[in-house]
Amino acid sequence: MTSPAPDLSVEHGVNLCGANTFGLPSTAATLVRIRSPQDVRRVVDHPVYGVARKLILGGGSNLLLTRNLDEVVLSIEIDGIRVVEDGPDATLIEAGAGVVWHDLVRWTLDHGHAGLENLALIPGTVGAAPVQNIGAYGLEVGERIATVHGVDLITGRAVEITRDQCRFGYRDSIFKRELAGKTVITHVRFRLPKPWQPVLGYQDLERRCQETGIAQPDARTIFDWVCDIRRAKLPDPAQIGNAGSFFKNPVVTAEQCRDITGRDPHLVFYPLDDGHCKLAAGWLIDACGWKGKSLGRAGVHPRQALVLVNLGGATGGEVLTLARAIQESVYGRFGIRLEPEPVVV
Repeated sequence: MTSPAPDLSVEHGVNLCGANTFGLPSTAATLVRIRSPQDVRRVVDHPVYGVARKLILGGGSNLLLTRNLDEVVLSIEIDGIRVVEDGPDATLIEAGAGVVWHDLVRWTLDHGHAGLENLALIPGTVGAAPVQNIGAYGLEVGERIATVHGVDLITGRAVEITRDQCRFGYRDSIFKRELAGKTVITHVRFRLPKPWQPVLGYQDLERRCQETGIAQPDARTIFDWVCDIRRAKLPDPAQIGNAGSFFKNPVVTAEQCRDITGRDPHLVFYPLDDGHCKLAAGWLIDACGWKGKSLGRAGVHPRQALVLVNLGGATGGEVLTLARAIQESVYGRFGIRLEPEPVVV
């Protein structure tokens, strides 16, 4: 019998099929809805939940559920967006961790604050954004984060983590390493610099500039372009279950890149400032013949090989089996190990 949890919203035997964008079957034995930092502290102080294993659940867009969950699932539902400071050099905006990421991007533009438009339509929530250091079309969210606020799951104390302390990397942060499962992110503050400068160094955006004749698009135009491009390339999780890009684009040395292009001259890659090269994982998967293929009820999207999809009724195990088959195939041909983006539970 579970101890009572006054002031906490607790549910048992919760079906999580609708709480993960893959639409995978899983049941949470205990789910606590977190709607404020105080709720996290109540969990920490609880005689049962405080010592139990916990799993933090945001929008479920970066999660591969392969089993039912015995952990106490903390569903992060903290809302609210506000301008903290609007100064001459930057605007500081705070958003609750449960805010839908795309809603925040749209809100900033609707209120005249540009700077996040390249990250439009990325699935997930604000609290998950710094964990994954989400990025798209030439911008990573770490470039716009000022501080991340949360609660320590051991002590219940409030924590404030600066951008430098987050140690952002490509799809990486301290929240995926030292602080993984130890800190619940409750709010994120974003610094949007002034004067605003468009980020247009991505091929698809450069092509739009050429096609439209708009050399200096405003933020709203970039937002609209990014939405159009993403909708054309990536399937809507509301239509077919998926978690967006399933694999990270591997980063290799220039020598490794030359070796691969010597054998496969059509390899798609992007030189990085530090001399390394980022390979297009989607191209590697497509080159191995996986686009549009399936194993059981899990498949590779026919328009974008980087996206694995639930064809209907798939289990997490089926998606994982497909992912491992793709990894083996790419390693066998290119000697490159693909790393999944979603957290496998």
